[in-house]
Amino acid sequence: MQNRRVVVTGVGVITPLGLDINSTWEGIVNGRSGIAPLQLFDTSAFATRFGGAIKDFNVSQYMSPKEARRMDGFIHYGIAAGTQALEDSGLEISEQNNERIGVAIGAGIGGITGIVKSHQDLLDSGPRKISPFFVPGNIINMLSGNFSMRFGLCGPNISAVSACATGCHNIGEAARMIQYGDADVMVAGGAEMSTNCPTALGGFVATRALSQRNDDPQAASRPWDKDRDGFVLSDGAGVIIIEELNHAKSRGARIYAEIIGYGRSSDAYHMTQPAPGGKGGALSMRNAMNDANLNPDQLDYINAHGTSTVAGDVAETRAIKLALGNSSYKTPVSSTKSMTGHMLGAAGSVEAVFSILSIRDNIAPPTINLEAADTDCDLDYIPNQSREMPINAVMTNSFGFGGTNGSLIFSRYSG
Repeated sequence: MQNRRVVVTGVGVITPLGLDINSTWEGIVNGRSGIAPLQLFDTSAFATRFGGAIKDFNVSQYMSPKEARRMDGFIHYGIAAGTQALEDSGLEISEQNNERIGVAIGAGIGGITGIVKSHQDLLDSGPRKISPFFVPGNIINMLSGNFSMRFGLCGPNISAVSACATGCHNIGEAARMIQYGDADVMVAGGAEMSTNCPTALGGFVATRALSQRNDDPQAASRPWDKDRDGFVLSDGAGVIIIEELNHAKSRGARIYAEIIGYGRSSDAYHMTQPAPGGKGGALSMRNAMNDANLNPDQLDYINAHGTSTVAGDVAETRAIKLALGNSSYKTPVSSTKSMTGHMLGAAGSVEAVFSILSIRDNIAPPTINLEAADTDCDLDYIPNQSREMPINAVMTNSFGFGGTNGSLIFSRYSG
């Protein structure tokens, strides 16, 4: 069972750059930033006053107002991206196949907006004012739960939660389920919504992890640049449809790419800081390459975690060097977070989508705002303009608080 091949047949995203694949990818390829001042609450007392909020999202395209009121916004985004991916895949769900189709969509924080609101209701009006939908509307696994109920999917139903590696880990674990025969199709990814919550913004400000470039938000996310000062908090969702190869072929599905490698590891070092030498990230990458039976020189492009933090960018650069050796200087690397900001639990799955599209279009996205690289960051980071080049194998990295690491490798499907 372990040798069952897994392919990608559908993709969907909600990002600060757009509400679907076409608008988002067009922004990525053209190096456009989706970052702007935050407008949903008064940010004047905060050291950081901008982020990657989703613009013009209409939840009524995906559910009724009554349903929407019972769910936090991260669930809205995840269902929207998942619905897009399912439609893109052309998969028809029936009583004959629904037991073999599962869901693995997580979040890093989940319904923090709803939790804070319900706590305020308690303080203002007492326990009788807490909504009966407080718990089911905000806990993370209700994203997968609601999606499975919406489409009648009776296969495996999980929500891996691993901070900023969440989206990556859900895709990787879902692929394992298909490889081991537990499902034929999985809907996999991550979602997040926190820029509308003062507590979330304040919490990240308190960690001193966020950029404070309030005078120029679109230039704030600048991975590997010597003047970077932190990451940019963003919202969004990324979901992909993955299938066992013969299942996809039997229904004539379009195949975007194949998942050939998945690795994970732990830094075992610090709550929020990466291990300085990059050992944990390197182990994750090596595990993915070993799983893919791929040598470092066979990677054409790396979509990096690349958050724009002072310590994180150096640690990932060192990790790439440890994992790839001499090939690290020959392998283009970029961070699409320079354009989207950091979508936390959605980051890994949205960046998986970008990796898949880079294979489809033979385009490596740029790292924008990279004007002068840190002296400790000396790889080819594709500065400021996307690069047309042959791309057959891509690795994407996702690293999270707690030292959790994940790496996925996608390849061009060749039959």
